[in-house]
Amino acid sequence: MGTEEQMNPHMPLEYQSAAGRNNILGFWVFIGAEFALFSTLFASYFALVDRTAGAAATSQELFALDLVLLMTFTLLTSSFTCGIAIYEMRAGRLKRMLIWIGITVALGLGFLGLEIYEFVHYAHEGATLSTSAFWSAFFVLLGTHGLHVTIGIGWMIILAIQLKQRGLTPKTTSKFFIASLYWHFLDVIWVLIFTGVYLLGMEWI
Repeated sequence: MGTEEQMNPHMPLEYQSAAGRNNILGFWVFIGAEFALFSTLFASYFALVDRTAGAAATSQELFALDLVLLMTFTLLTSSFTCGIAIYEMRAGRLKRMLIWIGITVALGLGFLGLEIYEFVHYAHEGATLSTSAFWSAFFVLLGTHGLHVTIGIGWMIILAIQLKQRGLTPKTTSKFFIASLYWHFLDVIWVLIFTGVYLLGMEWI
């Protein structure tokens, strides 16, 4: 039965084993739990958005649209390149897939670099985790997202090594497909952060 599934030309390779399909389904459940985590962080942020404790550093003064747009462009572009990697994977082109994984990782590192720069800049301006409840909620929300991006980058690097060593198999492709779902999830969360934290914080909407 498993052999017949693997030979099915109409089914993507990552779905051609029962284990692969079950792992993908299980990961969707995990994504639901992650949404619950970030929903809690967003709720905490919006509950504390006015608790600035009279801090001199405010979001209107510190949030820079050009930097935030660059961060957004970088991360969303990485989601696009990750999608191309999936396309190359399904076409059976391992070398091209690895190139696009490398580009995705590079963009993810670029995003993290920009976020670290942003945090350091805020700290120099007097906005830190202990400045006020608002800034605490801000740094916890964005720091949690940044930690997830870091995990995603490490995950993709490990999978790229496995793909290079083992090639395209139902097991390795299902692993990377799951990693791609995780990466796209982080992009969705960032769009919510961009809209709910930055644009509202700059009073653009």
